[in-house]
Amino acid sequence: MAGIDDMVCFALYSASRATTAAYRSVLGPFDLTYPQYLVLVALWTEGSQSVGNLGERLMLDSGTLSPLLRRLEVRGVVERTRRAADERVVDVALTPRGQALRQQMSQVPEQIAACMGIDLATARTLLPALQEYTRTLQARTEALAS
Repeated sequence: MAGIDDMVCFALYSASRATTAAYRSVLGPFDLTYPQYLVLVALWTEGSQSVGNLGERLMLDSGTLSPLLRRLEVRGVVERTRRAADERVVDVALTPRGQALRQQMSQVPEQIAACMGIDLATARTLLPALQEYTRTLQARTEALAS
C-alpha cells in the first residue's frame, strides 16, 4: 500500500485546504467566505439564476446554499425573489452593491495565483485536467452507486 504522500487523493485534499486558506486570507478584507465568493463569481459571470441552478452549478446542497444566500441578502449583496409563474422557484440576482463588488474584487484571481506561486496563464492550464478529473470521478462514482 502506498504511503500518504504517494496518494493523489491526499495531494488533492491538501491542495484544496491550502487553496481555501489562501482565499480566506484574500477575502478577509471583504468579509466574505470562499463559498460566498463563488456565488458572487457565478452571478457576475452567468447572471441571475434560480437557487436550484446555482446549487447545481456550485455543487452546494440547499442546506448549505440557503443560509449562505440569506447572509449575502442581509448584507445587501444579493436579492432573492419567488417566480410569479411558479412560487416554488426562487431566483437570485445581484444588487447594485453586489455588482460594485466585482470591480472592488477584480484583483482576487491574481492574488490567489500569486499565493499559488504561479501566474494566471499557468493556473488556466491546470483547469482542463482538473475539470476532466472531476467529471470522470463523478461519472464513475454515480455508476458505482446505481
